[in-house]
Amino acid sequence: MPEEMPANRLAPVPPRTEWFAGIGSGHNRRGYLRDVGEFMRHAGLREPEELRDAAPEQVEAWREALLERPLRPATVRRKLSALSSLFDELLDRGAVEANPVRGVGRPADEEDRHAAPVLTGEQARRLLDAPPEGTTKGLRDRAILAVMLCQGLTREELCGLKVGDLVGMDGRPCLTVDGNRGRMRIAAMHPEAEQRIGDYLRRAGHGLDPTGPLFRPVANNRGGRLDRALDPGSVYSNVVRYHASRAGLTREVEGLCAHSLRATAAATALREGARPEAVRDWLGHAGLAATLRYYRPPASECIAPALRISYPGPAPDHGEPPPSAAAARAPTP
Repeated sequence: MPEEMPANRLAPVPPRTEWFAGIGSGHNRRGYLRDVGEFMRHAGLREPEELRDAAPEQVEAWREALLERPLRPATVRRKLSALSSLFDELLDRGAVEANPVRGVGRPADEEDRHAAPVLTGEQARRLLDAPPEGTTKGLRDRAILAVMLCQGLTREELCGLKVGDLVGMDGRPCLTVDGNRGRMRIAAMHPEAEQRIGDYLRRAGHGLDPTGPLFRPVANNRGGRLDRALDPGSVYSNVVRYHASRAGLTREVEGLCAHSLRATAAATALREGARPEAVRDWLGHAGLAATLRYYRPPASECIAPALRISYPGPAPDHGEPPPSAAAARAPTP
């Protein structure tokens, strides 16, 4: 832990442009900056130097305000974590005396430990086949849905894919994924995802542009440049939400979101016998606990342990049943 410094010897607080510089993902960095900005507005802190005045009581008040909104506990924990990360950076620079987020309680996990609703196999197939095959956008969206449902990528990972990330290893088509905090992984391609990506690239015509984004806007989407990467927000609204609505899934699945596709991929792989450690590496999780959130045991695993016990011995006597435990405890009149 860095040594705390007296206020008259503190280093300058760096400008906002230098905060979270170590985070490789631009999307994640912008999210952290938004969370810190939200705290500063709530606490009435206008300039970076004023972060020195932040107190644990202000962090607790912000936490309570967040909990009053319709936010998941995991979202509140993420926002508190972003703020804590910034103060740790400032401590390392010697710019603040302490981290006011330390010691502030974080909300507990939801009773439902799954991050998003999981689709059934039939629902996943309806979503996969919802986009039409006769247009560039339809082929693109079919490929996007296959990558999310068969490869388990997040929207940010999907939008970061380049054409050159389609690689071969040991004669098998694979996908190179730049995950959270720079964790790179290479995953074998699902045959359906491979087929759909190929169909899309042949139609779109940028398959020979290895440094260019894999998934791009199409001409009939909006004006502007068409050689840029899709935005994660567009993936949700114009692909996942749009086709889920057309397939009738938004009426069937409460809380359906883009992360439901990743959750479905993980839950399906685990249910079909994939080792949790393999799924962890496949999804790019830092720890196994995050992966096990997606594990939904079959009904046979929900049987109480006591009801599984059976000891060999003589056949039970089917005569008069013994008194119940409650009757055995009752006093004799």
